Order: sequence, then structure tokens, then C-alpha cells
Amino acid sequence: NTTETSANSSELYACPMHPEVQGKKDETCSKCGMELTELVTQTQAPHEKKATEASSAATTQSNVNIEDILISYINLKNKLVKDDTNGAAEKAKILFTSFDRFDIKVLSEKQKKEYLDIADDAKEHAEHIGDNGGKIEHQRDHLVMLSKDMKDLIQLFGTSQKLYLDFCPMADDNKGAVWISETKEIKNPYFGKEMATCGSIKKEY
Repeated sequence: NTTETSANSSELYACPMHPEVQGKKDETCSKCGMELTELVTQTQAPHEKKATEASSAATTQSNVNIEDILISYINLKNKLVKDDTNGAAEKAKILFTSFDRFDIKVLSEKQKKEYLDIADDAKEHAEHIGDNGGKIEHQRDHLVMLSKDMKDLIQLFGTSQKLYLDFCPMADDNKGAVWISETKEIKNPYFGKEMATCGSIKKEY
């Protein structure tokens, strides 16, 4: 048992959005505040790691950078996975401001129009989630539409991050609903601990 514990404590985990940030399991990323959940493979040589980071940075520059918005959404979604209604309200307010912080001056006229259509809708849902701490079912209803907006945003601009489009057939009164996840493991934000693994991956980005 002692050996097992010491082996586990030496394992490094990385942030799903910032792989270069590493630490122990359940510590948080210094850049975005997300939990470190990705197990780091110890066999990767330092020069390989640097090459990966460089190519990742190059990809980011070729895309309109929506990382700030995506991280805010994922932090909100993860609070609902944990049934943390007040935490979700707090993260929804951060998401609202991340849409306001986004620099639309880098967009073409066509992109600007499409972005504002998505952002206006998403901000409305983020506002409802932010204003309804303590009413988790209401928050989850708005997450359904908010997640569709995030899907549209990724479709519009792409993403340099490894993300997954997940689907739960029982969400939204059995009509089914999607969400964006940073991990391959299914962690359902519509049912939380009640049905944590309900769902499947529909697409990888």
C-alpha cells in the first residue's frame, strides 16, 4: 500500500487546456483555474514536449482565439457536473464577461455578425445561470441552449484545444442535449452525480 501511495503521489497531471501546466491531481491550473485532470506520460522527452507546445501555439495563432470563452464555459459546466449550483452561478458571471472581453475588431464583417448572434444568445443564458444560484434545474435548462451556442462558436472559429462534443439522450426532457467537454471521460452536467456517465462522444475537435 505504501508503495502504491508513493507511486500515485509522484504522478503528474496536466491542465486539459494548457498541457504545459502540470502538478498533482486535483490541483488547479495557474493560467485558467481548471483542475489538472490529464495524466502526464512520463516517457515524453523534454525536447518532444517543447515541439508539441510550439506547434500548439502556432495553431492558436492561425485561429481566432476563443480560448478564454471556452475555458469559462468548461469551468461552469464542471460545476454542474458536481451539482454545485452556487459555483455554477459564479462561473456563469465570469463567462458573461469573457464574451464582453472578446476582441471583435479581429473579425471580418461576416464573422462579426455571426459571432454577435451567438454571443448575444449565449450571454442571455449565462446571465440566467448566474442569477439562479440555488435553482440547479433552471440552470441546467439554460445550459442546453448555452452548449448549442458553444458548439456553433467552435464551428465558426475552430479550436486549437482537444475538445469533445458529448450527447445525453435523456437531457432536456428526453429530447437530448449536447455539451462541450475537455475530457474523453463522460461527465454529465445535466444530471450530475445522479447519472454522471450517461452520454456518449458525438465528435472530437
